Amino acid sequence: MTAMQYEEILFDVSDPVAVITMNRPEALNAFTNRMLAEIKHALASAEADEAVVGIILTGAGRGFCPGMDMNALDNLSTGDGDAEDLSHLKADPGDEALGDNFKVTFSYLQAIRKPVVAAINGACAGLGMAIASLVDLRIVEQQAKFSTAFSQRGLIAEHGMSWTLPRLVGSGNALDLLWSARKFDGTEAHRLGFAERLVDTGTSVATAREYIENLAANCSPTSLQVIKAQIHRHMNMPLGEAMSETNTWMAESLVRDDFREGVRSFIEKRPPEFKRVTT
Repeated sequence: MTAMQYEEILFDVSDPVAVITMNRPEALNAFTNRMLAEIKHALASAEADEAVVGIILTGAGRGFCPGMDMNALDNLSTGDGDAEDLSHLKADPGDEALGDNFKVTFSYLQAIRKPVVAAINGACAGLGMAIASLVDLRIVEQQAKFSTAFSQRGLIAEHGMSWTLPRLVGSGNALDLLWSARKFDGTEAHRLGFAERLVDTGTSVATAREYIENLAANCSPTSLQVIKAQIHRHMNMPLGEAMSETNTWMAESLVRDDFREGVRSFIEKRPPEFKRVTT
């Protein structure tokens, strides 16, 4: 995709990592319709860029994202305000071959062909927490604060959180967090299983970058793509169907150049040289 000047995010690519930074620090990076459109456009750009092996989503300043901007929500509830023309940001990231489950609002995140890692550095609530639950990995700073928030706004579990949260933390913990909308910190997020990594304040982006750099140095990007598709698709399938699809995809992997390179690099005791993934 062509280069784009964004207003509410920062987008940086430094091989092998793309970093998307939500950039409304005065509002703790609360979402607007523009920001959501810019994030989707930047994700599509990163997915199509051969230099990118993995993508980091983070926030500027003290926050990750506390959900939708309350002014935007007020306009939505009252019907006030004219819709902003965001047609120039139209983008369609994600592998459409994965099926209709990954075409509903933000579920496209699970169909993006590359790892998407949230580096959560501060307040993460509402839709911000829903988005974080849909990415592939969450690296969380210990002081980060979380809340589902929905029940305290007269809302329900939005944007797939009734599906994602029980799979991450279990049904009882999911009900507790959704019912009470209580606040909890990064340490508890890690203990509950919402976060895969717990890190010190100010180190989430660096940790995420190091993780992706390690993947780029040692792993086949095509394997990363297929494994991601397996995990997200197969949670929706009976075991037999998942095994059958795995057998088909495994047979395909055995004739790829990456398989030969992986074996030869191991025998020759050298770093592998795998091809990058593009759309």
